[in-house]
Amino acid sequence: MTANETTAGETGAATAAGAAAGGRAGTSVSLRGLTRAFGATRALDEMSLDIASGELVALLGPSGCGKTTALRIVAGFEYADAGQVLIDGKDITGVPASRRDMGMVFQSYSLFPNMNALDNVAFGLRMRKVGGGARRRRAGELLEMVGLSAQAGQFPHQLSGGQQQRVALARALAVEPRVLLLDEPLSALDAKVRQQLREQIRTLQQRLGTTTLFVTHDQEEALSMSDRVGVMRAGRLEQVAEPAVLYSRPATAFVAEFVGTMNRLPGELGGGGAAVTVLGVTVPVQDGGPASGPVDALVRPEDLTVTAAEDGNGIVAGRTFLGAVSRVEVLLSGELAVSVDVASAAALAMAPGTAVQVSLPGTPVLVAARTD
Repeated sequence: MTANETTAGETGAATAAGAAAGGRAGTSVSLRGLTRAFGATRALDEMSLDIASGELVALLGPSGCGKTTALRIVAGFEYADAGQVLIDGKDITGVPASRRDMGMVFQSYSLFPNMNALDNVAFGLRMRKVGGGARRRRAGELLEMVGLSAQAGQFPHQLSGGQQQRVALARALAVEPRVLLLDEPLSALDAKVRQQLREQIRTLQQRLGTTTLFVTHDQEEALSMSDRVGVMRAGRLEQVAEPAVLYSRPATAFVAEFVGTMNRLPGELGGGGAAVTVLGVTVPVQDGGPASGPVDALVRPEDLTVTAAEDGNGIVAGRTFLGAVSRVEVLLSGELAVSVDVASAAALAMAPGTAVQVSLPGTPVLVAARTD
């Protein structure tokens, strides 16, 4: 499954989901073969993506993968060396940022320090020559929407980081942008505030039906907030899919290991590449592989089972309490370390040094080239 196939196949479903959420009709965004180089570095390499009206799509990837460059090209702050940006099918590649009718929220809050919260939110409306009474009403509505009506008269230095980011979000939404662009907006906040704000952003986005492109390096943010997630690597989209699909059926080894935790277990391909033998069990191969030979099977911790067994294939090296689940680290023969998720009550019987049997159910697995 390619990124483009996934994108095209799920766009209609995403549109229907946006309509079902009760949001107003949004704006479609299409990126066509975007290429951008900075000297010898190719930040974007013929990147293509379709975002349906009212959809929230996250671009997820490591630093330097091109996600922020793509966002800035959509905003009009950067220009591509090749390719097109289309809004509702209209080419806006050469249109200046000031005429693209987009709202943007940055990692740094970028509020005007000499304006109170209400005036910050109203600033874009003032630039659009909206009358004083109307813009104050609209700004007040947006501050109420983000839970800050009581802070309308406060200046940025009087607000917490989370409050400042909510003002920045309200300011971006006040002008009713066709597209909302979010550039790592939560990365400067502490964990609890990040969780609260991502829930609030998602609720507002669904309520307003605003088409949104969200850039983040945080897997949890991307998976919890988005209709679809695009995983980027070296300027290209490796896969674009709904969060559950991305996690359970990654298209490539890079996606599998970047999204969540993944074990690499040595295996041997057979059956013309349709099956792999790993941990003494032969299981189907997801999406096929080479005809035969040594590979690594990619298996998530929750897809393995572990039980105490005197004659087992591993020894518990450690365990980490994660709440209802504990992660048990097991050393298999050959000093291969694997992680297995176990109910915390059961993990109590698996102290370090306990002999255990790690097993793999018969579900299909993704395979990759052997790394040893």
